Amino acid sequence: MVVLAILVITAGCAAYQYFKGTLVTAFATIVNAVFASFIAFGFFELTASFLAKYLAAIADWAQLICFAMLFLIPFAVFQTAIPQALRHKVDLGLWPERIGRSVCGVVLGYIVSGLLLTAAAMAPLPNAYPYQRFDQRNPDSDRPDRVALNADGFTTGLFSLASNGSFRAISNRRSFAALHPAFLDQLFLNRHSISDVPVMTSEPAIEVPAKAGSWYAGESVRDSEGKPLSPRPGHSLIMVRIGIKRSSLSDAGKFTLSQLRVVCRPKNDKNTLAGKGRNVYPIGYLTAPNQLQPRKLNEKIEVQGVTETVKWIDFAFYVPVDFIPVVAEFKLNNIADVPAPVSAEQAPAQEFFGESAQPQQPSTQPQEPNQPTKPRNPEERKRSPRRGGLSNVSKGVVGDQLGEN
Repeated sequence: MVVLAILVITAGCAAYQYFKGTLVTAFATIVNAVFASFIAFGFFELTASFLAKYLAAIADWAQLICFAMLFLIPFAVFQTAIPQALRHKVDLGLWPERIGRSVCGVVLGYIVSGLLLTAAAMAPLPNAYPYQRFDQRNPDSDRPDRVALNADGFTTGLFSLASNGSFRAISNRRSFAALHPAFLDQLFLNRHSISDVPVMTSEPAIEVPAKAGSWYAGESVRDSEGKPLSPRPGHSLIMVRIGIKRSSLSDAGKFTLSQLRVVCRPKNDKNTLAGKGRNVYPIGYLTAPNQLQPRKLNEKIEVQGVTETVKWIDFAFYVPVDFIPVVAEFKLNNIADVPAPVSAEQAPAQEFFGESAQPQQPSTQPQEPNQPTKPRNPEERKRSPRRGGLSNVSKGVVGDQLGEN
């Protein structure tokens, strides 16, 4: 269905440019669409943060709304100005006009299709819409399924390339490809399990310690069963301490590991936010000293009963050996700087999260073996008073307290 929609939009744009436009206006429309898409990609996050802050009821739709408006308004304004700038019709000949209009219409439809798919990926829709990019049961961040023709990948990749070139910031170089590498993967994984998990927060929800916020785990970390972790060739296990603010638990208290990621950059690159980054998703978190609880990306995690200002959780990431994490990103609109990882010897005291964070002490009182009860004779049953409450079988299921009440 998605491929069919792309073909229909492309054919419609080609037919319109062939019958209604000229080669010059058709080419100007492509330039207009590209420029408007750059505006949308460059400012949708900033405007969405304001919209989500003041209209919390539509926070999950904020990025889609802002992205669509930031594209449509400039596109409409510039498209209105094109006939005013080209008052005299330019005719390049019969065949150049016919072929050129059709080709420009196909390119325009391809770009518009990619922008529509990207905008749909920002919406809190079920995982299968607009198409299934990751496996529903066991998503793998390294194995996305791209739609045929890859129209959305073309539009996002075009802006990523432009943001690292002439459209990059002058004073503070920040590339879209560095802050949002594999942007479509981020969008689809962020809403992979959204039955009751928000995709966005109304205010900043995470922070990372400026000192010793990340460290190399070493070989002492074990899984939940006490077994050594399976090594991943060419990768280092790095722990990153991420704090979830108590003031944001209404939006951030429920999340999946697919909504949390660190963006990694080469170790020797001084400008950490320029160029192109690499997404790395967590494999689990610490629940006891040197004990890692592995989790799938689509498993829901709930943070409850927080009394401190920030709930710290030590997440584990397999990072390529030549890379280090530079920023941590959470849901759609949270980002925090990650300091360079320190050695395992310089690691801070571990923070634990989950039911096994506080291990239970085994009971030291000996248990008496169950003694068989002697059946009472009819005379004893007559003399014993009847008591209301649960039967012995029911008490064994729900406990004694409910029966006594």
